[in-house]
Amino acid sequence: MHLLRLGEPGSERPALQADDGTTFDLGPLTRDVDGDFLATDGIARARAAAEAGELATIDPAGLRIGTPTARPGKIVCIGLNYRDHAAESGAEPPKEPVVFMKAPDTAVGPNDDVLVPRGSTKTDWEVELGVIIGRTARYLESPADARAVIAGYTISNDVSEREFQLERGGQWDKGKSCETFNPLGPWLVPAEDVADPGKLGLRLWVNGELRQDGNTADLIFDVDYVVWYLSQFMVLEPGDLVNTGTPAGVAMGMPGQPYLQGGEVVELEIDGLGRQRQNIAKA
Repeated sequence: MHLLRLGEPGSERPALQADDGTTFDLGPLTRDVDGDFLATDGIARARAAAEAGELATIDPAGLRIGTPTARPGKIVCIGLNYRDHAAESGAEPPKEPVVFMKAPDTAVGPNDDVLVPRGSTKTDWEVELGVIIGRTARYLESPADARAVIAGYTISNDVSEREFQLERGGQWDKGKSCETFNPLGPWLVPAEDVADPGKLGLRLWVNGELRQDGNTADLIFDVDYVVWYLSQFMVLEPGDLVNTGTPAGVAMGMPGQPYLQGGEVVELEIDGLGRQRQNIAKA
């Protein structure tokens, strides 16, 4: 089962897609797939309504796919969380998670255009496992408690401008929060439908050339640890997004550093979570 939102920006309709591709209108259950929906057992209610035949079907053909949840309250990211990516970045594997934030309005649909910022020469890609929070998390006792607050998983492209991030004052948020810098989706896959988030292959292509090919088994700090750790420093709210890090293969670590200039096509996928495709344009 997948949750998604269909329609133009600002007018998306909540929907549920069954494993056979049948798409149901969630409008009778909720105005949106948002924090309130997730915090009130919305996923379980949607599943039950679909299985009981209580939801009308819709035809998604031709409809834009939006972010799988409404704009998050916050986007929290983990840097250098794969050893191979830390190595290609010239950094030692961190002893504790490296935490930074992205502006919530960077979240766009999985197939929306990504805009290279004005003045940018180092816009980069990062395929990541995104974690959607479904319950308030504060001071969790242990990583084992994290699963109870996770609503589900999605694909996240943590687009980054490396000069803004690393050379213009060393402020990571500044290189992460440009317009359109977090394509998200196409779906929220409920946590109970993902057998093991620690064994998911994730891949990214630029113009059809495979650039990233990793697995969440190689995370330095796994999903449960990351959510537990973050809860010691901030309150995670329903609907918040956690980006868990990217494997090797980003432009910054490649010979010649082939950063995005505009005109490229970026495609990414994670096992069981769907696929994204973005045209890269200039702001």
